[in-house]
Amino acid sequence: MDSTKIIEILAYTIPSLITGGVAYYLFVSYFKDQQNTRRWLLQKENKKETLPIRLQAYERMTLFLERINPLQLLVRITPISEDKNEYANYVIAQVEQEFEHNLTQQIYISEECWSIITTSKNATIQMIRLATKNEKVADANQLREVILSDLLEKPVPSSAALAFIKNEVGQLW
Repeated sequence: MDSTKIIEILAYTIPSLITGGVAYYLFVSYFKDQQNTRRWLLQKENKKETLPIRLQAYERMTLFLERINPLQLLVRITPISEDKNEYANYVIAQVEQEFEHNLTQQIYISEECWSIITTSKNATIQMIRLATKNEKVADANQLREVILSDLLEKPVPSSAALAFIKNEVGQLW
């Protein structure tokens, strides 16, 4: 083969390779764009369906935090006897039962939010246990008074979790 034939073949081959490469690139870009559009539409459709469920989960967790607020809890649960330990155990059992009733809600809320809610619950229980260990507290009614007076000086453990929930729900829109 002489060099003119090789140059002639290259003259036809190189432009067709470049055209093929550009066409391939355009097709790949187009299909990626279509795939992203489909994925976005699917997420948009799923969001319509999951948003009410997520909002309901946040509502239930807000209700839980309000119910374990010691200001509400101690007014709602009256002492069943004069024994402070028995009353404290009963109140803690009510908090735990309320928490267990709402365990499934963790699927619909963020992991950070669930962690803050759990910490709030544990802080409430710890507050009750510490007040029970106080030697000045003789009976269940005094225990209630001590816990409620402590809350005048300190913030309620569930207030930070409630603020976090409100912030997170605000970001859903």
